Amino acid sequence: MPAEENEPLASPTREEEEPTETSPLLNRSDDGHHSDASEREQNGRVSTEPQSRAAWSLWSICNKKTNTKAPWRWPSIIAMVLLGIIVILIIILGFLVPPAVKEYAEKAAVLEPTNLSIENITSDGIRARIRANVYLDGSRVDNKNSRRIGKAVTGIMRKLETKETTVNVYLPDYADALAGAAVIPPLVVDVVNGHTNELDFVADVNPGDAEHIRKIANDWLEGNLKQLKVVGKTKVHLKSGIVPLGAHDVAESMVFEANEIPSMPNYNIERMDLHDRPVDGHGRKVIEADVSLKVHNDYPVSFRVPTLGFEVLVPNCDSSLPSISVADAITEPIDVEAKADVQADAKGIIRDIPESLTKACPHSESSPLDHFMDRYLHGEDAKVFVRGKKTNNTDTPEWISDILESITVPVDFPGRSFDSLIRNFSLTDVDFKLPDPFADVDDPEGEPRVSGTAQVLAALPPELNVDLGVDKLRSNADLFYKKRKMGELNLRHWQSANSTKVQDKENGETLLNITSRLVDVPLTITDGDVFSEVMQKLLFGGGDITLDIKAEVDVKLKTVLGILTVKKVPAEGKIPVNGFPGNALGKLKPQVGEIEVMETTETGIQMRALINLTNPTPYAAVVPYLSVHILHDGELLGEAISRNVTFDLGKNTNLPVLATWDPLRFGGEKAQAIGRKLLSDYVSGKNTTLTARTHKRSVPNVPIIGEALSKINITLPTPRITVPGEDEHEGEKPHFIADATFHLFSSTATFTLLSPLLYNTLYIEHINATALYNHTEPVGQIIHDEPFPATPGRSQTPRLPVIWSASSVGYGKLKEALGGSLKLDAIANVTVRLGSWTEKIHYTGKGIGAKVSL
Repeated sequence: MPAEENEPLASPTREEEEPTETSPLLNRSDDGHHSDASEREQNGRVSTEPQSRAAWSLWSICNKKTNTKAPWRWPSIIAMVLLGIIVILIIILGFLVPPAVKEYAEKAAVLEPTNLSIENITSDGIRARIRANVYLDGSRVDNKNSRRIGKAVTGIMRKLETKETTVNVYLPDYADALAGAAVIPPLVVDVVNGHTNELDFVADVNPGDAEHIRKIANDWLEGNLKQLKVVGKTKVHLKSGIVPLGAHDVAESMVFEANEIPSMPNYNIERMDLHDRPVDGHGRKVIEADVSLKVHNDYPVSFRVPTLGFEVLVPNCDSSLPSISVADAITEPIDVEAKADVQADAKGIIRDIPESLTKACPHSESSPLDHFMDRYLHGEDAKVFVRGKKTNNTDTPEWISDILESITVPVDFPGRSFDSLIRNFSLTDVDFKLPDPFADVDDPEGEPRVSGTAQVLAALPPELNVDLGVDKLRSNADLFYKKRKMGELNLRHWQSANSTKVQDKENGETLLNITSRLVDVPLTITDGDVFSEVMQKLLFGGGDITLDIKAEVDVKLKTVLGILTVKKVPAEGKIPVNGFPGNALGKLKPQVGEIEVMETTETGIQMRALINLTNPTPYAAVVPYLSVHILHDGELLGEAISRNVTFDLGKNTNLPVLATWDPLRFGGEKAQAIGRKLLSDYVSGKNTTLTARTHKRSVPNVPIIGEALSKINITLPTPRITVPGEDEHEGEKPHFIADATFHLFSSTATFTLLSPLLYNTLYIEHINATALYNHTEPVGQIIHDEPFPATPGRSQTPRLPVIWSASSVGYGKLKEALGGSLKLDAIANVTVRLGSWTEKIHYTGKGIGAKVSL
């Protein structure tokens, strides 16, 4: 090596002056030599041979001098070789190795978190203890060159050390907001392929701006967070052993897709207890709720949650309106263990009932409370919101309260089924009212109505231990018979109620005994076939029946907070309906009292009558209007209409009925013939019946009732007609001839007639009658064509001429009874007239008391 750094490796043979900074790197002779040589090369070597020979001579002399004075040394050669190798390595390591090592580090690195626990919650963040396994797995790198280079480099370095590092996490999608920062302590990692590093260190984590955390949380809760991109930035100071590797700015980004972001964990409310709690010495109380729930922690994270405050809110009428705060809650400290069930206990207080909670929403009859209870009471999850709230006298750090106050979490409040809420339902003292025919279609008076005393035994939910009572109720209920809907009870108006608590010690339940007097509850028949089946079973002695009832009940509850209206409480129960006594129709005992003919036509009569009936059923009824058809032998003879009748229990007297007798108009000629025979049989004292049947217009406003009951034929004995002024005898058959007197000398006869008409006179237009003794022996014949009246009550006929059957046994018996009496039968064809109406009647009478005189 030269003695000095600027000494040339090959020195010239002659003495030269010391070079200066301005001296040329090559002396002039050298310049001339090189210049000449270059010129010769460019000109095709046109120089002469002597010149060439002289040059080679000079080169030889110089070489000899150099080799003699300063030969090359091995250290210089080695240094030059190493310098070349280093340059090559720099090129390789600087341009080729870093990308390979980077690929190797990114793909071979494996991080397995084993546990994350929060050591402490500080005033500005948390101190977290992180445990993880870190190692390099070269098999995860697909590129062979990168894998070889990476293994070689990490094999040489073996270990990497870092200084304390601060990692900042940013959110590019949220204006690069700072999500948080973590201070990582110095770490030593073995980077040899396959070697596992068990890391265990404590890091200080400080959250970023609460406002940005709120935005992320709300986007996640509302389902708008499709992905979350985070960028971590830090400056890492590295060294391997004692070799410092400098400081490196590192920025890594990660994108979490929606399915990779943790979802709201499932939770189970294990216990809920609502009870009253006094708050002062003046009797004021609030409702307190103790809640215990369990949730499973699926992550390797452990920490202790301090006491937290929350407020519970109910959705308002519209999502654009602020939610309604209904309760405050505070939690007990919660211990969260890694991958284990977590038990959380909280206590809530309801201090009052906000007006906005019970006020009807615009353009609606339902309030926010109604919407909430509708889902809850039908077993569906009801939505509530939980939002953080600062509380006094707790050790909760300010930053946690700030974050929780800015986040509102929707929570599904699990509903419960109230299918078995009703233990018993009974309806006593039942009254029925048929519709008013003049009421409007939408008027409740235009529907059948039911009144009665309802008694309900309801089971209270076990978690409801508050002091409450039922003040009023209303309901819409469906009635079913054998699982088929029959009708609807529409209790539109509030009905007063009272309630008492009853302890069921056998089943360990608290029951609420509710009593309410229901008045004029509209009953809508929806299925006439089912209604007809029910009525047939009741009328014809089928025994008691049971109707199923499914209702949605609105209840006004008295609580320590005031009156609370709860709507659409589902209720199911059974209504026992007492069947009518056996032979109920036979026990009606119809009797016709006062009769007044109102109008007559050539073929018919319209009359008003007062009827006596006995009600053998346990039900009373009010009949504003009811029309029934009157039939005999299946033929329609007339109509009976009842207006404003109250049908009480037991015996009912003087019930007004308007009846029309016109077989020809209602049923035609066949009906007219059957009607004539019916009248003949009736006045003859024979057992006759009439059939009453409803029709579509029986109840004008509710045709379905008439149609349903038209399938039921109510056949009754023809009512006995009371004759004014005559004594009545139980079981006595109707008769219209009281007695007769035969005058032998004048060959005439007179009869005492009994007319049931109180205000009208009946006229006998024609008689062709034969008197018989012992049913077959003729006594005489009466043929009379001159009309005579039968006045109301008892009346005497004029003397009617008699043609005696002188040769008959009957006439002989008549003479034998002179001055006395005997029993005779009679057969007669009689034409009667009442106003414009006339009818021919065939009369047969038996056992008529006949006096005989001269």
